[in-house]
Amino acid sequence: MSTALQWFKSSYSSSEGGACLEVAVSPLTIHIRDSKQTPSDSPTLHLTPTTWAAFTSSLK
Repeated sequence: MSTALQWFKSSYSSSEGGACLEVAVSPLTIHIRDSKQTPSDSPTLHLTPTTWAAFTSSLK
């Protein structure tokens, strides 16, 4: 079984500017990183699904 994270960007993101965040979801953690960084050395922010839900609902 693979444990590699599946990273994705918003469908609103474009290839211009490079100011995007990438998100990977796992059962207990939401992983967030800067898309401008190379994946191997990119710092990652880790949130609980509850915290992520509160954050995203505050944006609506």
